[in-house]
Amino acid sequence: MPRIEIKTAEQIKWMREAGLVVAKIHAALREAAKPGVTLLELDEVSAQVIAQNDAKSNFLGYGGFPATVCISVNDTVVHGIPDMTRLEAGDLVSFDCGAYVERGGRQWHGDAAFTMIVGGDEAGSMEARRLNAVTEASMWAALASVATGRRVSAIGDAVEEAVEEYRDGSWTAGIIEEYTGHGIGTAMHQAPEVLNYSARGMSPRIKEGMVLAVEPMLTDGDIETYVLEDEWTVKTADGSLASHWEHTVAKTKDGIWVLTAPDGGEAGLAPYGIKPRP
Repeated sequence: MPRIEIKTAEQIKWMREAGLVVAKIHAALREAAKPGVTLLELDEVSAQVIAQNDAKSNFLGYGGFPATVCISVNDTVVHGIPDMTRLEAGDLVSFDCGAYVERGGRQWHGDAAFTMIVGGDEAGSMEARRLNAVTEASMWAALASVATGRRVSAIGDAVEEAVEEYRDGSWTAGIIEEYTGHGIGTAMHQAPEVLNYSARGMSPRIKEGMVLAVEPMLTDGDIETYVLEDEWTVKTADGSLASHWEHTVAKTKDGIWVLTAPDGGEAGLAPYGIKPRP
């Protein structure tokens, strides 16, 4: 099993610096993502925030990826490449963002994603609003499980339980299984793999100093996906909508700290009776 990188308190603070850069990217993209704007223009917004905060992109050039942000619209699940596509009111669009800072002679990474309806929730369909709500809720339930669970598998259990709570008659969101969360630290992707569904078998214990990227991806239909010829863009096979939410969370001495949330996760964790513990 690959070694899991355990961080010191100082290293987690450095990762918090990177996480706050990612949070600023999110804020700028929320403001800029309006009907008529192109995905390339939004990538430039991301690039400017990274440069203004003395950080560097961990997406640009990663495996040949050509942009600083993944932008995934409607039936695109993840890894969408920014192009000249213009957003329209009602589009369900996901932004997966990352940045790193250099401290102590090493890179320290942040990674987080959110999904929004262009033009506001009132512009979106009932299906888009419903799917996005359950995906965000499943992420916060999964993050809370890092504080209360003994093993990494608690995260997948929490996602499944949250999705089941949102079951509406015959409808339930589909949990993408091919793409998972991950450890993060001196590299963007590290051990352990963080599943978004319940799985048998022993998983690593959650320990102080672990930092994880928790990122459920749900669909409004079937969970089967395919990849376009660009070798990046992941689509739902049945054309159903997809939503993606992610935060980077650290297990600290006294609890957890959501490094990519400006408030450390206080608002999102409150319904679970959990306070961030930097």
